[in-house]
Amino acid sequence: MSQPLTDFSDSTVLSVHASDTAGRPELRLALFGSMALLFALALLLPSMVQPDHYHAFADQRSWMGLHCAGDVLSNLGFVVAGLAGFAALWRAGAHSLSGTARALCALFFAGLLCSGAGSAFYHWAPQNASLLWDRLGMSVAFAGLLGLAVQTRMDDSSARVAAALMLLAAPISALVWAQTGNLLPWVLAQAGGMLIIFALALMAPRRNALPVALGWVIGLYAVAKLLEMSDSVVFEWTGYAVSGHSLKHWVAAVAAWPVLSALTQWRCSLKQ
Repeated sequence: MSQPLTDFSDSTVLSVHASDTAGRPELRLALFGSMALLFALALLLPSMVQPDHYHAFADQRSWMGLHCAGDVLSNLGFVVAGLAGFAALWRAGAHSLSGTARALCALFFAGLLCSGAGSAFYHWAPQNASLLWDRLGMSVAFAGLLGLAVQTRMDDSSARVAAALMLLAAPISALVWAQTGNLLPWVLAQAGGMLIIFALALMAPRRNALPVALGWVIGLYAVAKLLEMSDSVVFEWTGYAVSGHSLKHWVAAVAAWPVLSALTQWRCSLKQ
């Protein structure tokens, strides 16, 4: 006899069943109110300028004519994660997941592929013009991940709206930076989105939803940011073998593992 999919819930989440939260309008109010607040802050707070040394990465070594080879090639992790994600989505079955869940998973995995391509292009010749493509690729992944987090904890309609809003807001914030130099909207889109996912991680997955361990996503994201901020320090600690920024790419790619794992668990549950 098959086991209920709710057995896959994280052991650290609150005891409230997310199946009971889908009909609670205060959750939708909190979600979209938070997104509205982020938009207001982007308009009202003073502008933020990107540091002048932003493009000065620690590992400048070339390999076989490829400039900044470590930071460029480490983006293969995103490509591998994206392809593995689409393979896992296909194996999960065409009719086992809801249409919304499948679409959001596909958006997230497509975003990983876009992130890999955009980041590799940027690190090949680090400058503001190429950095824009890096951030546009990340925007797709952010939208898919946020929508998937909302779908697994709240409901499908809220997830579709949240993903659409992020898919609109994040690229616009990147374009605003490219045109005006104001980095604040991009920072709020990225950090604010992760804060919302953190709040959703405190809720139990709703019944019959993909059991994505959002806590792992948050933890891996935090480690990736620490590596990014410790680029040169890590490069020295490793005897100039690998930089913090290169390791950041690999760790960020591993953040796709909770979604891949959830798809695998889902597929296995259908066979029981």
